Amino acid sequence: MAQGILRRYGEHLPITDRTPDLSLCEGSTPLIPLINLGRELSVELYAKFDGLNPTGSFKDRGMVLAVAKALEEGARSVVCASTGNTSASAAAYAARAGIPCFVVLPAGNVAMGKLAQAIAYGAKVVPIEDNFDVALDLARKGAEEMGMAIVNSVNPYRLMGQRSASWEICDELGDRPDWLVLPVGNAGNISAYREGFDYYSSLGRCSGLPRMVGVQASGSAPLALGREFPEPETVATAIRIGRPVNAEKAKKAVSDSGGTFLAVDDDEILKAQRLLAGRDGIFAEPASCAGVAGLMKLKEQGELPEGIRIVTVLTGNGLKDPDALLSRISPIEPVKAQWSVLEEIFRS
Repeated sequence: MAQGILRRYGEHLPITDRTPDLSLCEGSTPLIPLINLGRELSVELYAKFDGLNPTGSFKDRGMVLAVAKALEEGARSVVCASTGNTSASAAAYAARAGIPCFVVLPAGNVAMGKLAQAIAYGAKVVPIEDNFDVALDLARKGAEEMGMAIVNSVNPYRLMGQRSASWEICDELGDRPDWLVLPVGNAGNISAYREGFDYYSSLGRCSGLPRMVGVQASGSAPLALGREFPEPETVATAIRIGRPVNAEKAKKAVSDSGGTFLAVDDDEILKAQRLLAGRDGIFAEPASCAGVAGLMKLKEQGELPEGIRIVTVLTGNGLKDPDALLSRISPIEPVKAQWSVLEEIFRS
């Protein structure tokens, strides 16, 4: 029987005898060898495909612990701001726990697949006429004023649960990779990975930190480009965040590991998405593919060492946001239902 995070890694998490045994069987996502892309990049490349979590993103790892601890502490509802994935995850675990979930979203800036999930799970969705950063301010105000549990990455339990991904990587590889490459939006996940590797290293289960490379979209890249983005914009909606809450933690993770931040544009992200699907058969949402785009950019610049072992984190499933891909390709026109027509196409 599949185990969720709280059971598989309970000894490493702040679980008590009063913590509810909450689970949607999150975690234990595959570490997939990217044989063809790895060959092109001249590295040993793996994808940690967290898009195969129950709600289709890495958020489930931290959300299960955040909601479980909220229940333990007597919360009767949860609230979050979201660019999409957090709302889907929070709504699902709140539904499982039997409590209301309130979601504050930047209107028009959330992929329809993610919005549909939040609605299907029964969340009260509140779109606002502003960006994610303002939505988060309002969600935090709601938590303070009305006693709701906020389940964004400002909640420490979120990052504690998300550390489990680093442990799974080490358990499978037998050590940490040389490099860990991942997209950065609100900067909680890269901070969680750093804490996870540090913790496992203290137990003698890995040899310290990998070199951590955080990749942002160029229209929303305060950490990579070192300037403010009051109106962030990118096709990669999951990382369309101009004021990352965990910025300082993320900077320290990158600095301590000898890593770097870099920015890639939307065309590079969507090209990486198509290559990942077309070369190795994995469909990840645009934000997930920022890491792959970053590797391709480093390769082109001659800054990617050959032969190293790299894990790129795919944070969300491609089915979350198919419109991003479809918007950049020509419509597929129907043809006559005649064998002669199909034969010509099949031979082309």
